[in-house]
Amino acid sequence: MTVDHAKPLTGGTRRPAGQRPAAPKARKRKNNGRDGHWWTPWLFLAPALILFLYFKFIPMITAVVMSFQDVQPYLGNQWVGTQNYDYVLGDEAFHNAIWHTVVIAVGQTVGSMVLGLALALLMEGQSKRLKFLRSAAFLPVVVPIAVVAELWRIMYHPTEDGMLNSILGLVGLGPSGFINDPDTSMVSVIITGVWRGAPYDMMIFLAGLAGIDRGLYEAATVDGASRWRKILHVTLPGLRSVFSILFVLAAIRGLRVFTEVFLLTNGGPNGSTEVAMTLIYKLGLEQNRLGVGAAGAVLLFLATLVLTLFVQIIRRRRDA
Repeated sequence: MTVDHAKPLTGGTRRPAGQRPAAPKARKRKNNGRDGHWWTPWLFLAPALILFLYFKFIPMITAVVMSFQDVQPYLGNQWVGTQNYDYVLGDEAFHNAIWHTVVIAVGQTVGSMVLGLALALLMEGQSKRLKFLRSAAFLPVVVPIAVVAELWRIMYHPTEDGMLNSILGLVGLGPSGFINDPDTSMVSVIITGVWRGAPYDMMIFLAGLAGIDRGLYEAATVDGASRWRKILHVTLPGLRSVFSILFVLAAIRGLRVFTEVFLLTNGGPNGSTEVAMTLIYKLGLEQNRLGVGAAGAVLLFLATLVLTLFVQIIRRRRDA
């Protein structure tokens, strides 16, 4: 009896050479991602989305509606159209508050970014001592803003035995009123914001510095570039995207400044530090003009949105 070696002994059709066996159906479903349901991720996100909807988006929509109404609690709201917006846009106090907001936003943004970059350049490295210094420098960010404002209010005590005035006395300078003087109150608020915001910018700058190619610094060293020229021609261009991100974050933070101004000066003295948020707070909650306050809040939101979109458009054009 002879055996035909051309046919498989187990029977069936012979598989061509190089062809893999078919995968099981269960493995195919797993590889194609069909073993789950599309609503599973949304089920996990549902609690957070409900909280955002109830405590953020619904109040925002309500504020927009209130900005077109004369809000009278327990008596019923009356539709007044754009009357609240006309009042806000024509109010001199609101114009001054917007100007003060812009000044504080620009001062805090520039100061935080410059000081944050300087700290990042000084603390760049991997040594344990630098890690400790970075952690110590970052502490102002994690401290509650109310504590920060109270701390600086104590240091700004206008008498000669105040902390900062005592230091000024050592160098022969007279005592300053700081937040109690209309001429220095704005600068005092800006310094407080820079002190708190610079460590946050420092950490983002450190992340950006880690992404710069070290070979560029080596090439600059071979060419005989000084430390300043390395920063000017290598570091700053490499941090271009970081600058754009920080500018948006710092500008939004500056336009929405409230707590430090409210706790340090409450808009005083003589309205010299009155910003948009403190004025909106006073209009809505102290003077019970909720419709006017809502209109001011909507305008501030639109200004922040326009600024963010403007920066994003410029950034995309540069990247293109």
